Amino acid sequence: MSALIHDAEKANILVVDDLQEKLLVFKTVLEDLDQNLIFVRSGTEALREVLRHEFAVILLDVNMPDIDGFETAALIRRHRRSAHTPIIFITSYADELQTTRGYSLGAVDYILSPVVPEVLRSKVRVFVELHVLQKRIARQADERVALAASAAALQVAEESTRRSAYLSELSHSLSGVLDVRTGLHKLMTLVVPALCHAAAVVLVDERMQIEHAVRRHDGASRTHDVATDGLMPAELEALSVALPTAGAAAVPGTVCRDALRVVPLRHGDRVLGALLLHGPVTTLGEALLDEVATRAAIVFAAARLHQSLQVEIAERRQAEARLEEASRRKDEFLAMLSHELRNPLAPIRNAVEVIRRKAPNDSTLMWATDITDRQVRQLTRLVDELLDVARISQGKIVLQRASLDLGALVAECVEAQRPSISARRQLLTLALPPTPVLVQGDGARIQQVVSNLLSNAVKYTQDDGNLQVSVTAEDGQAIVSVRDNGMGIEAELLPRVFDLFEQGHRALDRSQGGLGIGLTLVQLLVKLHGGHVEALSAGPGLGAEFRVYLPAVSVPADAQVLEPAGLSPTAGRRILVVEDNADVADTTAAMLALSGHEVRTARDGREALSMVEDFVPDIVLLDIGLPMMDGYEVARRMRQLPATRDKLLVALTGYGQASDRQRGREAGFDEHLLKPVDPAVLNALIARDVPAAAEAGEQPPKATLYAFRRT
Repeated sequence: MSALIHDAEKANILVVDDLQEKLLVFKTVLEDLDQNLIFVRSGTEALREVLRHEFAVILLDVNMPDIDGFETAALIRRHRRSAHTPIIFITSYADELQTTRGYSLGAVDYILSPVVPEVLRSKVRVFVELHVLQKRIARQADERVALAASAAALQVAEESTRRSAYLSELSHSLSGVLDVRTGLHKLMTLVVPALCHAAAVVLVDERMQIEHAVRRHDGASRTHDVATDGLMPAELEALSVALPTAGAAAVPGTVCRDALRVVPLRHGDRVLGALLLHGPVTTLGEALLDEVATRAAIVFAAARLHQSLQVEIAERRQAEARLEEASRRKDEFLAMLSHELRNPLAPIRNAVEVIRRKAPNDSTLMWATDITDRQVRQLTRLVDELLDVARISQGKIVLQRASLDLGALVAECVEAQRPSISARRQLLTLALPPTPVLVQGDGARIQQVVSNLLSNAVKYTQDDGNLQVSVTAEDGQAIVSVRDNGMGIEAELLPRVFDLFEQGHRALDRSQGGLGIGLTLVQLLVKLHGGHVEALSAGPGLGAEFRVYLPAVSVPADAQVLEPAGLSPTAGRRILVVEDNADVADTTAAMLALSGHEVRTARDGREALSMVEDFVPDIVLLDIGLPMMDGYEVARRMRQLPATRDKLLVALTGYGQASDRQRGREAGFDEHLLKPVDPAVLNALIARDVPAAAEAGEQPPKATLYAFRRT
């Protein structure tokens, strides 16, 4: 092969013939050329290879089964890359008509089969060398063009490097600048003398009044601050033209006045100031002036934003400090209010318990005692909710779960509503199951749900109307139904009755401006118990029914519902009551004494500490808010005394926040009870602490806040 062709310049040769033996012949003849030989057996495969590669010459058999050589050649000529590729037809017979057709399709030669190896090899070599020369010439032309472009690009690159280096220095110097004055001085050191021999920069406020101005001259050792009235008349005149124009919708070019050039500093739609250049501007300055102004504007906008944020942060911190102080005072107020409200409730609760135990079996007296006890419980619950307002408003209600008789709870709610029902001469039908229906939940919250629904039914049912309340159990669910024949609910409002503050064309409460949050709270509380609630109504004037579904729990065969008065803990404990409120101390002591305990009282911590060595109490009921020495300190000291080191210390207090309980645990308290304490809970706690009962295998009775006798 000619020396013109090197290994890196090997050409592609395509051989197309449907006979395998002929392809072997072509391979034997042409492999001496040391080129890339590609063999295919059909016109379709040939077209595929033409799309993939560029060929120096194509050897094409005329007679092939799918598409013949002429059709293949015609299709090859349609592609731009192969439109001028030499094609040599290989045929065993060629007449004048066939030869003419082949040459019309761009054939460069005909070779009759069987081929003469030397002839075929010589003809193919010519086209290969021609292809290689063409490629080499094209490459040399490209190299000359590239060389010329490289020289031009080198010059551009050098200029671009100078610009990039300057912009890089500008960005590096101004990056992180958060003080406006510092940014102005740094900008001037970069502008003079690189862009001009003298310059000034001015920043304005939103009213286009000058806020800051600095100036620098070539050769000056530093940048000088300029007073707002220290600018030259020519500068002020140029600014008066440039700044309003810069604030317009259309962005103008640089404003020139004689040898003074003014470039606005614009950030978005806002004009921050202007860059003033005196005298001729350097070539670098002509190329980069607008870019410098843009970057400077970004830096000054960021510095101003930082300063405004610092002011806002300081104001927010002051506001947060005030809010924290207000929140702290609010918490202190609520804690103190809770404590002050619990203190009078405690002796009332204790006195009720004393009356219940000592009074004769008089039905009227017991009725009055029960009413007082229920109302004290309700008021106690209100005090508890006073401290839980935030969690309730956020849906973070903590349930105090226990096994409850749902029928007894509903009966209690009905009893509480009796006065309202009687006042409106309404007829209420209560249907309770013959056996207890137990649910696992918070009794007070379930009563809140039922009371809310029953109160709505009473309120929105006309006088002499009918109310129906029932408790049933079905498919593992306990169902409470509250039905009335009152004013009903509109159909379009019915699907949204539980939405907060939802109202329709007519308010659901018939005349009271909407349901408020009552039904929303009902739905929330029921969901917290794992149940759901639904509202039913045939329409306005046709009454309404609300059904509450709660998961029912199984009832053990020997389960009993305990009466509060039947809780009788083991007697004979030595109990010290430490309380500065005389009524609370005396009524607590009287209630415990009726149960057979030996009780002593102390009015402050010092008196209590002086009594424990002689009295040696088994249990200490200790108030937190004591004079001179608070209950936490008294508890810590009692834990250090031999007489009370291992005794039961119970905080009996009006402070019930989580922080109070945590401090109590750290001080050494075993239990934390809130005033007014439920006598059943206190009795159960005392019974639990009886060692003799535990050794004998006796189990103290479990106290429950809700225990009713079914009639």
